[in-house]
Amino acid sequence: MLKAVKVRIYPTDSQQSHLAQAFGNVRWVWNQSLAVMSLTYKETGKGLSAYDMKKLIPVWKVENEWLKECYSQCLQQSVLNLSQAFINFFDGRTGYPTFKNRHGRQSIHYPQNVKVLSDKEIKFPGKLGTVASKVHRELVGTLRTVTLSRMTDGRYYASLLMEDGIEKPEASSEGKAIGIDLGLTDFAVTSDGSKYQNPRHLKKHERNLKRKQRKLSRKKDKTTSNRRKAKKALARVHSKISRVREDYLHKLSRKIVNENQVVVMEHLAVKNMVQNHTLAKAISDVGWGTFCTMLKYKAEQEGKIYLEVGRFFPSSHLCSNTLLRVPKMDLSIRMFDCPHCGQRHDRDTNAAINIRNEGLRILSLGTSDTALGGSVRPKRYGRKSTTVAATPDELGSPCSIA
Repeated sequence: MLKAVKVRIYPTDSQQSHLAQAFGNVRWVWNQSLAVMSLTYKETGKGLSAYDMKKLIPVWKVENEWLKECYSQCLQQSVLNLSQAFINFFDGRTGYPTFKNRHGRQSIHYPQNVKVLSDKEIKFPGKLGTVASKVHRELVGTLRTVTLSRMTDGRYYASLLMEDGIEKPEASSEGKAIGIDLGLTDFAVTSDGSKYQNPRHLKKHERNLKRKQRKLSRKKDKTTSNRRKAKKALARVHSKISRVREDYLHKLSRKIVNENQVVVMEHLAVKNMVQNHTLAKAISDVGWGTFCTMLKYKAEQEGKIYLEVGRFFPSSHLCSNTLLRVPKMDLSIRMFDCPHCGQRHDRDTNAAINIRNEGLRILSLGTSDTALGGSVRPKRYGRKSTTVAATPDELGSPCSIA
């Protein structure tokens, strides 16, 4: 299996200068290739292959001497990455490739000839040489490729793609199954009654973020060093929020995958939910999409099963005991008495149990209680990778109960 390990690196001042130029060279090749490919298709109706674009790199090097300062395979890899971006576009997985700018995260891809000398040094080909690093875990397998990136806060990272030679385990449903209902008051509520509170990372750093944003807004001249310093200070706060959120999601997803064999989630249309301006900031802060992605790949690595039930499955409107519909409730009601069985239910736990039962039903019968026709409103650029393939409803399913 292929596994990526992201490590922190510490280039010297001269190496940072070289990397800044390399980032610019790779970015220029990407933008130039995109412009040529788009213009060619507009004029002739036919695109250019990656092989045709790679033959233009020596011509560009003659016209622009500074391109020779960058490792040649990184320039070629930039063209290959653009070709893959077009493949993803035509397959409906993403939008049309866009031009890159010098602001934001910068990256460069080394397809080969990178060596990890020790847990403190990584040797890169070309003029970059040996870079100090902190390899925090044992690297198992053969190193395939390395992506070196510079974040907006000035930190440098290297993502090492390793091939461990281990076959992907076959998925098995033998074991404990769990359903998870995601929310805002409680980040996750499981079908066994466990509740994980929403840490609200953005709110904890909101005061510091506001202070840094105010300082940046006062720097009117965009060319001064003081504005660059203020912008970098703001980027550090955003990076801190992102890292603590990612750390929490990694730990929680690992705990859930380790303790369960089947993990069932509800597919949430986050893009539609954030249109509610009252809840948009809170929904964006929790990171539901990232959490589902983490659960999916970690479960697949362990030979476990990850499922998502359709977004139209009425998990919150069914009694988990009788599977009969309950009256529509306001979001402020967190506990309710079922009019059919008389039992008092926790709203979130009841929804999580329904999600688990529906996932097990999909697993055993291959059917789903989603709306007729499966994906009623498919995403513009194709279906999310973690979504279960939709199938027609069964007659008499809970969705058809009056």
